[in-house]
Amino acid sequence: MKKMLLVYILLISAFALYVLRFEYTSQVNSSWEDRGLRGDIGETYIMITFQSGLEYWKSPLKGFEDAADALGVTVEYRGATRYDAKEQTMVIEQAIARKPAGIAISAIDPQSLVPAINKAIDADIPVVLFDADAPDSQAYSFLGTDNYKSGVMAADKMAELLGREGEVAVLTLPGQQNHEERTKGFRDTIKERYPSMKIVEVADGHGDAMVSRDETIRMMKEHPELSGIFVTEATGGAGAGEAVQTASDRHPLQIISFDTNKTTLDMIKNGTISATIAQGTWNMGYWSLQYLFHLHHQLTVPAPSSSGENAPLPVMVDTGISVVTRSDVDDYYAK
Repeated sequence: MKKMLLVYILLISAFALYVLRFEYTSQVNSSWEDRGLRGDIGETYIMITFQSGLEYWKSPLKGFEDAADALGVTVEYRGATRYDAKEQTMVIEQAIARKPAGIAISAIDPQSLVPAINKAIDADIPVVLFDADAPDSQAYSFLGTDNYKSGVMAADKMAELLGREGEVAVLTLPGQQNHEERTKGFRDTIKERYPSMKIVEVADGHGDAMVSRDETIRMMKEHPELSGIFVTEATGGAGAGEAVQTASDRHPLQIISFDTNKTTLDMIKNGTISATIAQGTWNMGYWSLQYLFHLHHQLTVPAPSSSGENAPLPVMVDTGISVVTRSDVDDYYAK
């Protein structure tokens, strides 16, 4: 009788363990269905930029933070304080040492950051790039503007402003891929579509308002017939606008800038800047974190890549552009 009782106890215990194990397995397998896409508050993702104090980064960071709220994870913002590739590399190295769940990077230079980005991938830390790409790296995806297309759009707008004729110039940041592509799109379009327009100079504004102001003043003096300038970044656009404001002795200069910081929008509103190219910066931040989250939790499925191989994510995501003028500038101020 005692033996039978012991057998019953063992059978009941075994069944109880089976039930508990089954329930646990079911909970694990159905966890995403039960709670939705929710991570852990201790799960940290890092956004890394350069010239980290720029107003430009507020919008992508807001998107990054909004995605964190939706997913229940933690995010941090880091960046090089200057326009310095070595400093940004150091910031990436520091982030890798912290072993975050993922890193989103805007690359100051398409080549010099490649070893640091690949080091993160080798350490099993997912990396996506946004705003500025490093295409030779092993980062999973790039989310940003089709920069060549934005240059095309700027050229078409400049032609419209100038009646399809006249001398124009470009103020840019040589050596940074996104600015090189914007410049190329502008140059190719002027050459191919507008034979009565001529690009007389491409100058380096160093991403600095004072340098860009001085370069604009110099070009206006050296090219008296200069009618328009395309500036491939916002800080330089403000500098070019300041140059025009101080040069009351010459005919108006049409300026097309980039991005939608308050200074740029104010200059459009008062007529100093004619137009600016607005990027989908919030989209860059929001979808960067969504992609990192899916990579970290192995929730991705293969997608066709540009090389024809299967990749876990689209290798390039166009986050969109639009032209902002005086007629709709009020819609772009931060709410």
